[in-house]
Amino acid sequence: METNLPTIAGFISTTLFALGTLPMLRKAYSTKNLASYSLDNILMSNVGNLIYSIYVFQLPPGPVWVLYVYNLVSTALMLVWYLRYEGLPKRLRFSSYLVKPRFLSTLCCFLAQ
Repeated sequence: METNLPTIAGFISTTLFALGTLPMLRKAYSTKNLASYSLDNILMSNVGNLIYSIYVFQLPPGPVWVLYVYNLVSTALMLVWYLRYEGLPKRLRFSSYLVKPRFLSTLCCFLAQ
């Protein structure tokens, strides 16, 4: 890999980004309090990262891969921790509770015919 100004800038910005998000990850893990985070934002970040992988992994290995993998892991961790420590929001728990019986009763009656 050629060491030039853009590559050096990529490594520096990747390091700064990682150092900037480590306190958030450390605090979320140690306090297990993620109530101030938005599940919608965390979900959208994870979906965006998965789609972005189509672009990143066709690039030659370099700082962008390191940054991307770090970002992928950190957003995935936040999603896992959010679901583990905060659970699903009441609006989603309640709506999924209402949907299941309707689907199962419809399926049951459909199969019985």
